[in-house]
Formats: sequence, structure tokens, C-alpha cells
Amino acid sequence: MEGISITLFIIGFLILGFLAIVLSFFNVWLRAWLAGAYVSIPNLIAMRLRKVPYGLIVDCRITAAKAGIDLSVDELEAHFLAEGNLLQTVQALIAAEKAGIELSFGRACAIDLATKGTGKTVIEAVHTSVNPKVIDCPKAIQSKSTIDGVAKDGIQVKVRARVTVRTNLDRFVGGAQEDTIIARVGEGIVATIGSAETYKQVLETPDQISKVVLNRGLDVGTAYEILSIDIADIDIGENVGAKLQVSQAEANKNMAQAQAEIRRASAVALEQEMKARVEEMHAKVVEAQAEVPLAVSEALRKGRLGVMDFYRMENIKADTEMREHLSKDSGNALTENLHE
Repeated sequence: MEGISITLFIIGFLILGFLAIVLSFFNVWLRAWLAGAYVSIPNLIAMRLRKVPYGLIVDCRITAAKAGIDLSVDELEAHFLAEGNLLQTVQALIAAEKAGIELSFGRACAIDLATKGTGKTVIEAVHTSVNPKVIDCPKAIQSKSTIDGVAKDGIQVKVRARVTVRTNLDRFVGGAQEDTIIARVGEGIVATIGSAETYKQVLETPDQISKVVLNRGLDVGTAYEILSIDIADIDIGENVGAKLQVSQAEANKNMAQAQAEIRRASAVALEQEMKARVEEMHAKVVEAQAEVPLAVSEALRKGRLGVMDFYRMENIKADTEMREHLSKDSGNALTENLHE
């Protein structure tokens, strides 16, 4: 009897445990069954063992089913295990379905995982695809508040633009984001201003900037499709051409001064060289003059020059020196009279 009692106790305990487990999943199972999104109790138990929040999986399946979207438990569970935001992904699918946008669950999961940690969400991507957003170019947080270009006449033109875009869901994963759009639009504006003959052309037809930039297809390879580019503000800046001319003139002046200094230094060096050569020639003259008495003495000794010839030569020399002295005195006196 004791053996039978123990057996019955064990069986009763197991039955109570099974009923407790069934009752713990019964509420979720019943809610899914009544909503037309049936999930079996073994599936719920398996999710519990895999540490998956079966309540969230069932709620998302019910939400999708009520919107006419059939999602399997395995799909929902797989996206959760990939650390995706399951609720937002399902909400984005429903929003795309209601807006008539073709979006599969797999692409929605890819967008959700791609936007993780970027501050953006898959819901925002779908909403932007339905309701286009406006991007300031340049952004208000950037250091420069305008995009500056220079026309061919050298006048600077400052422009602020507003770009209206909508999300291209087919290129959202792997496509360039807003910063690329802003950079490309800025590049197009600068190029358009630079191709204008004068700044007046830019002021007279600012919409020409929008047309040229829009026709360049700047949204290729990006996650957005550009709908319009509007010029919010346009203003005149500095005369860059005149500043460049002034800088060039200053550079030319400095170059000319440097070349003149080179020529002056060369002239000074040549002058010093000539002075040195004059001194050298003067030294040679003095040396030659010092040899004259020796030659005269040698001529007297050898009889080639007589004593009277020597005296006549000395008289001529003295007479020449006297005339030179008299001419110098006359020149100095004439100069003093002129000054007086």
C-alpha cells in the first residue's frame, strides 16, 4: 500500500507541475488564439527555454496579424536574437503597408540593424519616405552658416539652401546619409557660382543654381532621393578677385625689390673689385717708378747717359711739377670765386 501511495503522489505531483506550466502559458496562448495569430504551447515553452520573451513575440505577431501582415514566430524570434528592435520593426512594416510602400520584413530587419546606434530608427526611415524631410545646407551646427562661391568676376557669393529629401528604402542599407547630401549640394552650388560670368547673374536667377544642382543627380548612391533644392538666402561677400590682385601686386613688388637688391649688391661688389684693381695698378706704377732712379744710375755708370743730360732731365721734371702746382692753385682759386 505504501508503494502505491508513493507512486500516486509522484504522479499527482507531475500532473500538478504540468498543469502549472500549462497555466503559466495559457494566458499568452489564449490571447494569440483569439487574435488569429495562433502559437502552440510547445513553441512557447521552447522560447522560454531559449530565454526569448515569448510575450513580446506573441504581441508583435498579434499586432502584425491585425494589420494583415503574416509573420512567423521563427522570423520574429530570429530578429530578436539578432538584437534588433522587434516592436519598432513591426510598427515600421505596418506604417509602410498603410502608406502603400513596398517593404519586406527582411529589408525592415536590415534597416533596423543598420540604424542601430546611429540615433535613427527604421520607423523614421519609413516616415521620411512618406513625409519628406528638409535638410539645411549647411547645417546650423556647422562653423560656417553659408556656402561661399566666387564668380568669374572675382565677387564672392554667399548662399544658404534647403534640400527636401525622402528616404529611398531600397538604398537605405549601405547608402550615404545626410552629410553626403549636404557635401554634394555644397559642391554643386560652389561649381555653379564659379561658372557664372558675374555675380549679377547669380543674383538675377538664383533658381538657376537649384536647377543645375538638381540635374547633376547628387542623390546617386545615397539613402535619400532629392525632391527639390531651394535657395533660402543669397548675399554678396568680399571682392576676392581684387584681394588676389593686391596680393599678386605685393608679391611682384617684393620680387622686384629683391632683384634690385641683387643688382645693387652686384654693383657694389664690382665697384670694390675695380677699386682693388686700381690699387693693384697703382702699386705696379709705384714699383715701376722706383726702378727709374736705378736705371738712371746704371746708365750713368755705363756711360749711356751724360751728366748734362741728367741735369736737363731734372730741370724738365722740376718745371713740369711747378706747372702742375700752378695749375692746381689756379683751379682752387677759380672754384672759391665761383662759390663767392
